[in-house]
This record gives sequence, structure tokens and C-alpha cells, in this order.
Amino acid sequence: MPRLTDQPPLLIRNELAALNRSLDETVPKKHEGQNLLIATWNIRSFSSLTRKWTALQSDSPKRDLRGLRAICDIVSRFDVIAIQEVKGNLRALRDMMGFLGERWAFLMTDITLGAAGNAERMAFVFDTSRVKPSGLACELVVPPEWLAEVSENARRNQFARTPYAVSFKTGNTTFILVTLHVDYGNSASDRICELQAIARWMKEWAERESKWHHNLMVLGDFNIERHGDELWQAFTSTGLTVPAELQTVPKSIFDDESDPNDKFYDQIAWFGSALDMKFSTGGCFDFLGHLYTDVGLSKRSISYRISDHYPLWAEFCL
Repeated sequence: MPRLTDQPPLLIRNELAALNRSLDETVPKKHEGQNLLIATWNIRSFSSLTRKWTALQSDSPKRDLRGLRAICDIVSRFDVIAIQEVKGNLRALRDMMGFLGERWAFLMTDITLGAAGNAERMAFVFDTSRVKPSGLACELVVPPEWLAEVSENARRNQFARTPYAVSFKTGNTTFILVTLHVDYGNSASDRICELQAIARWMKEWAERESKWHHNLMVLGDFNIERHGDELWQAFTSTGLTVPAELQTVPKSIFDDESDPNDKFYDQIAWFGSALDMKFSTGGCFDFLGHLYTDVGLSKRSISYRISDHYPLWAEFCL
């Protein structure tokens, strides 16, 4: 049985080389003491793994060594990446961490119980040669007072998947990342309460932490349908801002390419007053067209091997 650390077949080596050339052209290099690369990626059902270089149609799961090697190469380009949809089975995550090596580490929650939780974990994977945890790790819960409020969009229960916050440090710079995956619900309107609660939570935390000069950011899959819609307005209602560079890039491999406002699922956002790092640039990484070119897989099939979301990233100057 092949392992992730084995040398892939020649065709796959060439494929990965092309992928990395594209990464070189898209994602900034890491420069010691000069920049910080933060990313978020909803990796579809990041769970078990078929230990073959290319899974067959009869294999389950469909994620194979070929897809996981591509995921590893993408993840390795960032200093810290928030990953959503890590599931109860950790085979793919453990193989990835083994391939990345000893300088890489991860922090994650336990699975979220209940139907809406979808047995998902929130995780941060980070390069310990560049960043280290600085002490804080917590889950965000809705205060009882909010649940007792009476209004049209008041919370009636806790978050379906509890947001996860971890603080990191690089050099003299400390920053707090809050990752989340908003419950999709039965309709778009089902997400408004959760998005408003997140925006409110973040605003109150930013005001509480600003005197300590903590850089506070929220990132993950917000399941926002369109830029400017009622979900976007709920998300930005307390002043959370997304840089223009991240508003115009595709988030999903199923985006309508003719509609730049379509599928605003993934975001990286902050309050200007709560951030003393300087945003430099950002974008997504489009892995389609580089992978599985010899087997002619559909986008749907690739989504189970890699993901249905693109990784979204931001570079900050230190």
C-alpha cells in the first residue's frame, strides 16, 4: 500500500510540479520577520483517505494520496491556515501532518454533536518556525442575556458549530484568529441570526481587546450567497470589513464565472481599529486545471478529492 511520503508516479510528480509553479506565481513567499500569511480553507469533508495515488470510482472515500499531496503543497505555503469541515475520522489530517513534518502543528476542537453540527471540527494548522500559540484557545458561546432578548433576529440557541479562537505570536506581534462555519440552514434567512451574533460577538471582543493591541480577525465559511445581500449586511453590520482584494475573487469551484458577486462563502475580515498589522495583498488559489488532468474528472468529482472551496489567503506586513 503506498504512503503519502512515497515518491508519486511520474505523471503525478509532473502534475504537482505544475501546481507548485502556479503557487509560486500566486502566493507570496515567506520572508522571515517581514510578512505573515494567513489563510482559510473549507476542505470538503476532510476525513478518511483511500491510500491509493488515484482512487477508483468504486473506492470510498474518494480522497486519495494524489489529492492529499496537492492539499499539503497548498497548506505549506501559509504560516497559519484555518480549516473547516475536519471530521471525526482524522486519517487524512494525520497523514498530512506527517508529510508536512515536525515543524508543523495543529490545534482543533472536538466534533460538534447534533444534526446541524455535522460532526465537524474547527482546526488551525500552522508552521511553528514562523508562528507559535501565545496562550489563548477558546470556543465562542452566545451569552445567556442574548438568548433572553426579544427581537426578530435575536438568538434562540447556541451556534450550530461553535466558533474557535486561538491566539498566535510571531516576533513581537500577537494576533487572534476566530474561525467558524456558519450553519447553512434550510434557507438563506436561517443564517441571518447566526451572522448577526458573530458580528456582535466580534465587535464586543474587539472593543474589549483593543487596549492590548491584539490583532483580531475572523475567517472561515460564512455561507454568504452574494456580495451586498442581507447575509452580507448582517455579517458587516457591526463594522467588520473585508479588503477589496478578497471581495472580487471566486470562493467556490462552482462559482458563476460571469457573476463576480456569486457565492461569497469564505471570508477573512477584521475591524480597522482592532488591527495594527498592515494588510498587503490577498487572493484565492485556483487549483482546478492543474490536477487530475489525465482522468477527466468533473468539478463535482474533484470536490471530493480536493474541495469545493478555494483556499482564501491574506498577507500582512510585520
